Amino acid sequence: MIYDIRHVTTYSYETQVSFARCSLRLEPISGDGQQLISHSVEIRPRPAERTARRDFFGTLTESVLIETAHRSLRIDARSRVSVARQPPARDAASPPWESVRDDAFEALSLDAASPVGYVFASALVPVLRPVTAYASASFLPGGGILTGAADLMRRIRDDFKYDPKATVTSTPLRDVFEKRHGVCQDFAHVMIAGLRGLGLPAAYVSGYLRTIPPPGQPRLQGADATHAWVSVWCGSALGWVGFDPTNDLMVGSDHIILAIGRDFADVSPVDGVIVGARKQKLAVAVDVLPVE
Repeated sequence: MIYDIRHVTTYSYETQVSFARCSLRLEPISGDGQQLISHSVEIRPRPAERTARRDFFGTLTESVLIETAHRSLRIDARSRVSVARQPPARDAASPPWESVRDDAFEALSLDAASPVGYVFASALVPVLRPVTAYASASFLPGGGILTGAADLMRRIRDDFKYDPKATVTSTPLRDVFEKRHGVCQDFAHVMIAGLRGLGLPAAYVSGYLRTIPPPGQPRLQGADATHAWVSVWCGSALGWVGFDPTNDLMVGSDHIILAIGRDFADVSPVDGVIVGARKQKLAVAVDVLPVE
């Protein structure tokens, strides 16, 4: 499947901004079942400086400097991506989760694909005993890693309510877990925390969902915005497998990966600093349309 993606971010400021420095992570990756065909980003006002680099996780991070006084900032990213990803069945044969846990700590590689970097607590995902206890109910002794992760994914979808007004990006994981309300970012963080508490490697994935579902299929939560899900290391044979706890879905060709990291702090599509305005409004519009 080939998708055209448009991701427009608009900041409107209460007063004039004299300086802005932003980091953009808006280029979809090539790899893990998808291939970037084209990508462009238009920024208004025009930046005085634009530089780009690959971070440790392989994400293209563009640094933008704007020195022109402005009351609004518009970032218009357009991408075309080919996706051909066939997920394993959630009940497919897979290694016992205990062996996956043990193998992760014996991995020799320290690159971005190594499971070692995704086992421990990170900035937004502390390892909390109540979350670990919650996750442990899905992992019976000797149970397959796919079966356990899929069951945890399903339980999060069933036990947590999707509520865009319940949280903000800085809401602590403990509060999300106690209130059982949130959005895709929160549900991904809960699943990651539970898996890491059991010693299982789990990464945070930022991306997009197909906006218009195929005929006869329901519209998914998270369409028309950036979405988030979890990638779980399922042993050296299966590698990394995607799980979407917001929709209880194994990640396939309706998901387009933007960036991968330890948690949202590693993959925020746009962040930065400004000088000159105390209040701002953010509007984000995303369209993901199949072209083939």
